[in-house]
Amino acid sequence: MTQTMMKKPRGLKRRFLLQSALVALLSSPLATYLTHAEGTEAKRVLAIGGAVTEIVYALGEQDRLVGRDSTSSYPPEATALPDVGYIRALSPEGVLSVKPDLILARENNGPPEAVEVLRSTGVRWVDVADDFTLAGISENIAIIAAELGVPEKGEALKKKVAADIARARAKLASIERRHKVMFVLALTDDKVNAAGKNTAAGNIVELAGGDNVITEFSGYKQISNEAVIEAAPEVIVMMNGRGDSGDHQSPNALLEAHPALSMTPAVRNGRIIRMDGLLLLGFGPRTGEAISKLADAFYGHEH
Repeated sequence: MTQTMMKKPRGLKRRFLLQSALVALLSSPLATYLTHAEGTEAKRVLAIGGAVTEIVYALGEQDRLVGRDSTSSYPPEATALPDVGYIRALSPEGVLSVKPDLILARENNGPPEAVEVLRSTGVRWVDVADDFTLAGISENIAIIAAELGVPEKGEALKKKVAADIARARAKLASIERRHKVMFVLALTDDKVNAAGKNTAAGNIVELAGGDNVITEFSGYKQISNEAVIEAAPEVIVMMNGRGDSGDHQSPNALLEAHPALSMTPAVRNGRIIRMDGLLLLGFGPRTGEAISKLADAFYGHEH
């Protein structure tokens, strides 16, 4: 047999290693926790995804949380929970170390091999949709409330969030002209990674009364300098800490020095808005607050 024939495909090798880790875990005391019968109340809940954790807290069910992922930074007390790792880089060992009987996970979780192993353990795994719309927020609250056995709390929270959003959007009634907005996810080697259609960033900009200037594609992509100049955004929105290389004394220095961004009305006029990423893009219970703050930053005294 040749050396080439003896080599295992990388994906199969990784899966084999993950399955081996699972066998080891199942032979340990953790195995006692790897069952979750239908209809039983989850007592040890793991929340994966910042908005998922926020919803659990907003429902008043945080005492059942035994862990969270690294994107779950709000409310501040959530950071005291054990951190099982980044939502897209989970490991079976890390997740099972907190002995959950219910895992509530935002859909953009991974890697697939690790999630496959975790699903095979018997622990109840529930995906919470990556739906960055107002309807999606309501649906996710309902899913999480149902899994926690508190549907009535879910209905109350849905009404509160809807009222917060309606109140925030009512501010926009007097806006005469919507500003042209670009959401910059990152700057890498003078390349601008911007938000297109069907993104949390694009949707929150629109909800706050702005017009996303990038409509040629969906998702987040690098765009050319020519495209940046042609888009001519009047306002640029970024997450806190993005694009400043840690230079907190001059957070906009990279934008001002960028060959294309420096030519936009947004940078020339200093119209650069930075907000907490989880608040801005989480599409959770604080979305009304995010809309209100972003609208205020867009229009100030105009509304």
